[in-house]
Amino acid sequence: MRRPEGPIMEFALPHIGEGVNEAELVRWLVQPGDTVKRGQELAEVLTDKATMEVPAPFAGTITELKAEPGQKVKIGQVLLDYTPSGQPAAASTAAETDHVVLAPVSALHTRRLNGPPLPTPASVKAAPSVRHMARKLGIDLTGVRGSGPEGRILIEDLSQPVAPAAGRDMPRAKPEPRFDYGKPGTRIPLVGLRRTISERMVQAKRAIPHYSYIDECDVSDLVRLRNSLKDVYGRAGVKLTYLPFIVKAVVAALKEVPLVNASLDEEKNEVVLHDRYDVGIAVATANGLMVPVVRDADKKDIGAVAREIDRLSSDARAGRPRRDDLKGGTFTITSVGNLGGLISTPVINHPEVGILGIGKVVRRPVFDEAEQVVAADIVYLSFSFDHRVVDGAVGAVFGNAVIRQLHNPAALLLPEKL
Repeated sequence: MRRPEGPIMEFALPHIGEGVNEAELVRWLVQPGDTVKRGQELAEVLTDKATMEVPAPFAGTITELKAEPGQKVKIGQVLLDYTPSGQPAAASTAAETDHVVLAPVSALHTRRLNGPPLPTPASVKAAPSVRHMARKLGIDLTGVRGSGPEGRILIEDLSQPVAPAAGRDMPRAKPEPRFDYGKPGTRIPLVGLRRTISERMVQAKRAIPHYSYIDECDVSDLVRLRNSLKDVYGRAGVKLTYLPFIVKAVVAALKEVPLVNASLDEEKNEVVLHDRYDVGIAVATANGLMVPVVRDADKKDIGAVAREIDRLSSDARAGRPRRDDLKGGTFTITSVGNLGGLISTPVINHPEVGILGIGKVVRRPVFDEAEQVVAADIVYLSFSFDHRVVDGAVGAVFGNAVIRQLHNPAALLLPEKL
């Protein structure tokens, strides 16, 4: 391959979020010899289980890749070399090849290896993930008013009514990523989100002595209530499933048994009982499992919880979850019912002390109070607890509290304080 003529430039990993010092390179989206346009995605990186694309702030030809998939890359570390398009060659000097530190803004920074510095446009302040989403939506960021610090544009600001970028057609929505179940006779590198999941699962199983508690729950009233309300909520743009009711039932049970809404501080040898109710919702994505968190679930009504679950799940499956949505949960709910499973033994999301697995709702004959056989909708609730904190009796009390709440689902629609 002929080496492109012109000055050789270095492109370094830019600032990609507050408090983020490094990221894992998941995969390259370009190869040496590729010609790229400004704004084209160069690579996928992973931070705190959130995958994002790194776009090019330049137009040019890739000359060399400086990192391998699976490698941890520091902010400011060189990712690749490139030759810019349309840039005249110039004599280089030792001073011009000195390292240039990334500016503390979201504009991506490059430096010249054998010529004067290439100007970097920074007309607006926005993270790479925000710029990427704006390109997908055809939004010109110069027309968006940022609500973040010093006018920084946040992802929420993209919902403002702005005109599409000049000369750009609105992109078609991408189809939801398909699950890859593997190909016989091949090897799959344990990198990116899959490696993160692996590390956290090993940490959870090594650190936490799990035990399981399983019970069945008659959710006939919940099924009838949800069926009677789903069209009403649907007209308001809310997708009403069973999960928001389960979240509210769990929150009520956590208030009744605070020991389950806790984490274990192993360094201080203390059990930390939380006074907030941030419920994680396990979401299966094409790249692996993510657990975004419904914040302050106790302060949200059923509709608000349903909206939040839908947003979090959609963002996770699209590969664009917010970093803050993926941390700080106090209890987690996972569901296998949509896939057909009845019972599971879920792994606790460290450092929490409990998790609830929801099975499939099945129609079964049962005996009623009059000893008559009737049809009922039954679901199995599979709990896993940290035995260092939650004893078997406490786990049973918590499970009974969840079941009692689900037996009276209409009460979950009411505000906490009447």
